[in-house]
Amino acid sequence: MKPLAFIALSGIALLVAACSGPRLEEKGFQVGPVASGSDTAAASGLDQDSLAFETRPSNVLLTGMPGIRLVTLYKVNRRKDDGRSFIGSNSFHYRYDEGDDDLLNNWNGHLMPGFEAAYGYNLVNVAHYDIASGAQRRFFEKPVLVKTLYYPAFSRDTLNGAPVARGFFMVSCYDEDTNKDGFINTRDLRRFYHVGADGQRLGALVPTNASVMKSEYDPANDLLYVFARVDENGNGRSDENEAIQVHWIDLKDPKRTGTVYGAGTAMP
Repeated sequence: MKPLAFIALSGIALLVAACSGPRLEEKGFQVGPVASGSDTAAASGLDQDSLAFETRPSNVLLTGMPGIRLVTLYKVNRRKDDGRSFIGSNSFHYRYDEGDDDLLNNWNGHLMPGFEAAYGYNLVNVAHYDIASGAQRRFFEKPVLVKTLYYPAFSRDTLNGAPVARGFFMVSCYDEDTNKDGFINTRDLRRFYHVGADGQRLGALVPTNASVMKSEYDPANDLLYVFARVDENGNGRSDENEAIQVHWIDLKDPKRTGTVYGAGTAMP
């Protein structure tokens, strides 16, 4: 079997962007007053953003659950030159080395069998729609900065010769101004959440006092290993000298989690 597959919670080189041109950095948004002379505000220009902002739907995502569809919601941005509005668009993470035998491991290019992974510039929420009941709900009560949305794949993926069907969602995101600089952006702690088939958020998959860095997939055990840096000094950001833990998540039953490396930390 090939080595553990590095996947894109970290969002680096193996990702395939859906658009061309210069890459837009994750901008984030203001959630509170900013002190005069703030380095963060000066560096990003975010002090010109409004505390309240408009959102707009982008696309409907077809999930592997026929009765459930998702809508990605983006922050509406304004161009500085002419004031015209624009939003980000969905991009998707891919991989191609699925296993030693593609007849047994057909992941249809997905990072993990059974999951598609979406991301986009200033993706701030996900709307969940149940076709049978007509019920609508959002994954988060307030806007967050979504890094990666994992949802059951629409295609028929296989793992070790068996079909894979997922019945839940996972979201990597920045959902709190943890460093208290007045913004939710990539300087804050990055959390990782479990969301049920009904769109209800069920809790954190790694401790919320740690910031997710990257992950690896273990196809022999269908486990996801998540690397996270612990906020040991409580300053609400990830510092280079802080300890790294490696957590495991059972993708057959995401309620089953544990710690592979580092001192275990109780879930909130």
